[in-house]
Amino acid sequence: MQTQLVSSSNNETAVDVLDAPAIDGLAFRRFRGEVDYAPMLKVIQASSEADGTERADTLEDIRVSYAQLVNCDPYRDMLFAEVNGEVIGYNRVNWKVVGEGERIHRLTGFLHPAWRRRGIGGAMLRDAERRARRVDADLQDGRPRYFEVFAADSEIGCIALLLNHGFNPVRYSYRMVRPNLNAIPDCPLPAGLEIRPVQPEHLHAIHAASMEAFQDEWGFSPDEEPSVEQWQEDPKFDPGLWQVAWDGEQVAGMVLTFVNRSENEKFKRQRGWTENICVRRPWRKRGLARALIAASLRDLKRRGLSEAALGVDTENPSGALRLYEGMGYRPVHRLATYRKPM
Repeated sequence: MQTQLVSSSNNETAVDVLDAPAIDGLAFRRFRGEVDYAPMLKVIQASSEADGTERADTLEDIRVSYAQLVNCDPYRDMLFAEVNGEVIGYNRVNWKVVGEGERIHRLTGFLHPAWRRRGIGGAMLRDAERRARRVDADLQDGRPRYFEVFAADSEIGCIALLLNHGFNPVRYSYRMVRPNLNAIPDCPLPAGLEIRPVQPEHLHAIHAASMEAFQDEWGFSPDEEPSVEQWQEDPKFDPGLWQVAWDGEQVAGMVLTFVNRSENEKFKRQRGWTENICVRRPWRKRGLARALIAASLRDLKRRGLSEAALGVDTENPSGALRLYEGMGYRPVHRLATYRKPM
């Protein structure tokens, strides 16, 4: 059930945060609805520039993301920091159950670089942990429970804060880039398979195949995966770019390519993302993923793009990292998942 995003008055949303630093004009409050999207975007942009995380979020991205929140009530599970009425930071908590049976309480937040190293981030992190504990108290079922934060290696301040509060890295991933679209390997499809243009009536079969294929991935949670309808709401949704292999009436594998135009405009590049790369179990170990990636790269080149990127779990058991390196991708950023037992 989606939360209705309506505005609230200042008095209705003010909160006290334990151990907050004594800074003139500093105050905390809850989420007020869609009116918060613009100040949130300003904080994200300032943080990204300072941390070198290469984000290119838009107001529409935030709107779509917050319309699809899962296991999160933003009016209860978000905290905003303001100085003299101007938003300088915010965070959010939500939870998921992953394939291993663990319940993960994810903490997501941003703090404007001008207000870092003053104790605000630590106070907000501790408050987020308290909020997650209150949510967890209503869900007690004996599962192992963890706090989780995702951070890039370039987010030095965030990493120091996490380590100081008992978090440790448990898994790493790379953002990989193929810097050009030259010398694309000739990788034919396995016998009996074909790539077909995606039609609207194919979307549910493609979605079901993706969900099935990714159930083997570390940290996968079906509750967090967008529905077909949510796919269609994404500004980057363009099934004309997708490479989907069929075996008769069954989806065997896919690369759901997309182009982030706002990102390309901001960073003055022509990049396509070869993401959601997966092959269902009966069709694995036959070169299908390699063939689909090559087809996606060729299609991007035909469309005038000049590079490709993707994200990969460095410990992916299927050997995805080696596959992508063999297709010409190279790591450019490392990111880590940090956890702490509740």
